[in-house]
Amino acid sequence: MTEITRVPLQPVAKGAVTKIWLGVAAIALAAAGVAYAVVPPSVSVEAITAGSGESPTINDVVLINYKGTLPGGKVFDQAQQVPMALNEVVPGFTKALVQMQRGGKYKVEIPAALAYGDKAVGEIPANTDLTFEIELLDFKSRAEIEQQQRILQQLQQMQGAAGGPGAAAPGAMPPGAMPPAGAPVHP
Repeated sequence: MTEITRVPLQPVAKGAVTKIWLGVAAIALAAAGVAYAVVPPSVSVEAITAGSGESPTINDVVLINYKGTLPGGKVFDQAQQVPMALNEVVPGFTKALVQMQRGGKYKVEIPAALAYGDKAVGEIPANTDLTFEIELLDFKSRAEIEQQQRILQQLQQMQGAAGGPGAAAPGAMPPGAMPPAGAPVHP
């Protein structure tokens, strides 16, 4: 027969359980702090007027009205009916626009890390959070815009060949047409 050696358990000192739980809580809080530090900043998008339908994608070109302000409320930029390619703007602007719907008006807060970061740009100091009021008028895919451009070029060529009154100047854009992504916008 095998003999079992018995080891007596020592009693837990008074207050030791509390110390163990405090240690566990401290470790959990430290882990949460580390997790919070690695969470990337996010953009805040608040609907002033709700839009409807689908939202643009990162590959679309949007037509917007906007006003940008600094933390003190100073307007640093504003424009009406501006076409913008979503993949050619600061990350925070892109993240906000893909959350919007056509016809909606929104208040957007972009943290500095998703705007210009540690670089000063024009009137915008380095490490500055930005606030925008954006109205999403319309958006189209690049393929739709390219197709519209081809049709416009064909119409211009036909009008130019006719040489009659009202013939468009080479490269002229008709009113309301969206220029190609990345093209300079002239008022």
